[in-house]
Amino acid sequence: MSSVLEQPQKLHAASDDAIPDDPAGRLYRLSVEQYHAMAGVFANDERVELLEGLLVRKMTKNPPHVIALNNLRDHLMTMIEEGAWHLRLQDPIALDTSEPEPDLVVARGINTDFAKRHPRPGDCGLVAEVSDTTLHTDRVDKKTLYARNGIVEYWIVNLIEDQIEVYTEPTGPAEAPDYRSRADFKRGDAIRVSLDGTEIGTISVADVLP
Repeated sequence: MSSVLEQPQKLHAASDDAIPDDPAGRLYRLSVEQYHAMAGVFANDERVELLEGLLVRKMTKNPPHVIALNNLRDHLMTMIEEGAWHLRLQDPIALDTSEPEPDLVVARGINTDFAKRHPRPGDCGLVAEVSDTTLHTDRVDKKTLYARNGIVEYWIVNLIEDQIEVYTEPTGPAEAPDYRSRADFKRGDAIRVSLDGTEIGTISVADVLP
């Protein structure tokens, strides 16, 4: 395991999935309320999420992505206390200008607690994305978004570089929102899993990566 505090290394994956810059303000950005009002507009096979007010197409999941996500889910399910926390897969969370659908969220309480609203940052003990073609978005755009909204712990299961990146200590709203701490875990490492400051177990990186 290595601790990384500097900016991420140059990526070896395509980065055309990034949220576009808009210095001239020509893109029309939706509010979360406007996005909700569009329910039913998209066909069932059109998978999008709202990021920084923009509709972003979700990428097709390849087999390694599915395997890694299922592995992570299965290991976390053995650790979390029933009734105190539950797992949500690829379901929305409610943020300031966005409604992303992370690959996995460890959310407070039980599923029916969110019958009338999506989980907010304070409901999320852990947010994880499985990254291959979306690595740039997950490392830059979503990390900024999650840090600004105070998501306490963010994992990137990085299939490109065969590691899991753990980000903690979000800055919250800031000129350049980020996480103050980043640690990279390789095969052979184990990650301590904590919720609300209490360690609930460990996960072997090799047991998650395909």
